[in-house]
Order: sequence, then structure tokens, then C-alpha cells
Amino acid sequence: MTSKVASNVVPVAKKYTQQSYGLYERIRRFFAVDPDRSNGIPVKNFRNPTPGGLDPKAYDDPVTLPAADIADNPYWRRDVRRSYPKVSAVTQGDVVGLLTVGNAANPSPKLLAGEEGSKQLVAVKQDGEKGLATFFEKEKAAAVLGEGGVPPMPVAFKNPDVAKYNLQADQAFGNK
Repeated sequence: MTSKVASNVVPVAKKYTQQSYGLYERIRRFFAVDPDRSNGIPVKNFRNPTPGGLDPKAYDDPVTLPAADIADNPYWRRDVRRSYPKVSAVTQGDVVGLLTVGNAANPSPKLLAGEEGSKQLVAVKQDGEKGLATFFEKEKAAAVLGEGGVPPMPVAFKNPDVAKYNLQADQAFGNK
């Protein structure tokens, strides 16, 4: 049983070797044990430039400033694929200040003007260092706390008449 190979398919053994042609190919095929085997002479593919042919000191490194300056160009700043979160923190002192005197867009009506106002800001800053608990002890009206100074309960716990959220059978796992 012979297998037919398409005429345009070149065997791998002949792909990287030189083959003889003409009369010499006929002589080689006549005397060869396996005429379809490659003759083993490699194709002359030379590396250009040859290994060691270039002086390593002659290479010029293309420099693009300021991107090539690694001191002022850290990876996290030049990596535009990720949007790193902007770090912001609000301390308890900041919250106490916002609750007592407000902010620039919405100042509190309790804030005094002039010299008295600056003294009031210094006092607020000192109160802010003590924390929210001392602020809520001083001003019970500002607190959003429930009976006995505890935080408010969620609506579903306070009022049992509120419908609880139920998943449908096709949206939840079974009981098993």
C-alpha cells in the first residue's frame, strides 16, 4: 500500500538540506539505500552579522528623555494600563471639624468671624484629637445614635412588618 503525498509538500528532511540535481541526483538515487532520504548537506544559511562580528561598545543605546530617566520615572507613574486608587484618608479629627464648623462650601452658622473664629477653629482641632466619642458626649444633638448611645438598628430589624428580601428558586442554591 503506497500513500500519495501532494506534489507541493516538501518533506522536512529535505527542507533544511541541499539536494543535488540533474545527472548527480540520478546517480545518487541509483546508489542510495533509501532514495527518498536526505543527503544531509545543510542549507547555507549564514548568520549576518556573525556572532562576535560586532563590537559591543559600538552599539548606541537610543535614549528618549525623560522616559529613560529611571530616577524620576517610576513604574507606577508611567503604567497607564492600571488606574491606581488615589489615597485619601479622613481622620476622626477631620470628621469632628466637619460636624462642628462645616467646610468652605457649607460653613456652619455657629462659626464666628474674625479673631473669635480662629480661636474656635483651634478649639475644634483640639477636640478632634480626642476623637468622635468625646464630641458625641459633648453634643448629644449632633449624634445620630439611638437609645442608650447605641448606633441605630437597620430598618428590617426595627420594624418586622418590612418585607424581607427573598430569592426566587431559580436564583438561589437548593436546600441540599
